Amino acid sequence: MVNKLQLEIKQAKTFESLEHEAFLNLQRTTDFLMRKVTEALKPFGITPPQYNVLRILRGAGDCGLINREIGERMLTYVPDVTRMLDRLEKRDLVCRERGVEDRRLVTACITKEGLALLSDLDQVFKDLNKDLLGVCKKKTLVELIETLERLRSA
Repeated sequence: MVNKLQLEIKQAKTFESLEHEAFLNLQRTTDFLMRKVTEALKPFGITPPQYNVLRILRGAGDCGLINREIGERMLTYVPDVTRMLDRLEKRDLVCRERGVEDRRLVTACITKEGLALLSDLDQVFKDLNKDLLGVCKKKTLVELIETLERLRSA
């Protein structure tokens, strides 16, 4: 029996295992969701990782965070947080300050402009999440979250 993923990727043969099919479905779905996120952010001129950094810094409050801490909190791995912060700083969305006690440590904080941008994006993402995941019942979403967390802790 041909399933939906097989049709989408135009694959005639069956998958080697149920685990393989599930893995490919996760990849396909992640790509679909991230394309939607990228489309939503495009009019605002930022990328999904930059959006993630701004949300992390908003959550950190006035104290801000150093690069390593930002990197640890990212949803996806970003090899060069410094370069991303350079781009955000050029747009006045973040500011950085060298440490007084240890000049090697640079703390990044979100600016008023960055907070205003996130404020504009809050409703965009509330609507986007509802559009993309609103097809699932609450129980299904809870089960999905638990399943994904189980996969990450394996």
